[in-house]
Amino acid sequence: MGQITANFFISLDGVVERPDQWHFPYFNDEMGAVIGAGMETYDAFLMGRVLYGEWSQYWPSASADQEFGAFINAIPKYVVSDSLESADWTNTTLLRGDTAAARLRELKETTPGGIGMSGSATLVRWLLAENLLDRLDLLIHPIAVGHGARLFEDTPTYPLELLRQTTLSTGVLHATYAPAKP
Repeated sequence: MGQITANFFISLDGVVERPDQWHFPYFNDEMGAVIGAGMETYDAFLMGRVLYGEWSQYWPSASADQEFGAFINAIPKYVVSDSLESADWTNTTLLRGDTAAARLRELKETTPGGIGMSGSATLVRWLLAENLLDRLDLLIHPIAVGHGARLFEDTPTYPLELLRQTTLSTGVLHATYAPAKP
């Protein structure tokens, strides 16, 4: 059975928006290995409308020798959106409306490996509300950004259980959480 794992670069103050402006000084081979190890477990990839809009414009025409480009173009992709009319990127299925949660439950049942996702804080909050998120994999950067969208804004309380953590040489904390069992 597939498990949905959400991955985020996140600052100490909870900001997940625009990591391109604060994340790269902390990226090294060690972090690349962590990200690569996660990618190796995925048989499908989930995203929200905004991320789909950005990535579907860039990755299909990116250089074929880019490891992530080859991965994301080949893997089955699922986009949760009520506003998109179509999702034309190769291997992409659009999940809309009231049936999205049920279709994701079916996807989890039929996917042997993991279902990864990157970014999409709004989608993560929806997945938690629908009891669909299995793992939250955070790379917590030792920086307070001070502004930008946070992972959890105006949400109910979601108790989480720490499954594992390691500290990278750059001071980034790699922490994996799951929704706490009631």
